[in-house]
Amino acid sequence: MPHTIVTETCEGIADCVDACPVACIHPGPGKNMKGTDWYWIDFTTCIDCGICLQVCPIEGAIVPEERPDLQKTPE
Repeated sequence: MPHTIVTETCEGIADCVDACPVACIHPGPGKNMKGTDWYWIDFTTCIDCGICLQVCPIEGAIVPEERPDLQKTPE
């Protein structure tokens, strides 16, 4: 099951982007409610390796399940 970046918790640090072995993490458009950049995970590409969860310094920004209700996914 893919992981999810919680849009409103993400602070746009992007350690996850560099760490992802399948390049499934992308920048979101604009800013989130905190006023920071944010990223999203492509659920169809994510291989559920958990590296993003391990490297993210923001507690609660990534959850180890597919939660489209917590992640704004651009169309």
